[in-house]
Amino acid sequence: MMQINQCLHAALLVTDLSRSEQFYGEVLGLTKVERSLRFPGAWYQIGAFQIHLIVDTTFQGVLQNPEKLGRNRHIAFSVANLEVAKEELLAQGYAVQTSASGRSALFTQDPDGNVIELSEG
Repeated sequence: MMQINQCLHAALLVTDLSRSEQFYGEVLGLTKVERSLRFPGAWYQIGAFQIHLIVDTTFQGVLQNPEKLGRNRHIAFSVANLEVAKEELLAQGYAVQTSASGRSALFTQDPDGNVIELSEG
């Protein structure tokens, strides 16, 4: 049987790289890392994990369930203080949705509609 050791990265499609870099680098505060590939994109490091932003100008982030963001494809991050994260997102103009399960988590979307979960822990 195959044995998976760890998750290395997740790739997200974005339409406007500079707008996405502002969200992931400045709003979320992720650390950008060098990449040597010849197609447009940006890589961000979170511990041993990376987020790969790949430019696709035709991408359309369609939600299957807009009423409950957590029931769509999403990527989840742990934050030290969920209330601070919520305040920062709202101050930057990003809508947030609390978890329908009642747990300490919220959901937002990047500029292209990719769903981001933030959980305290």
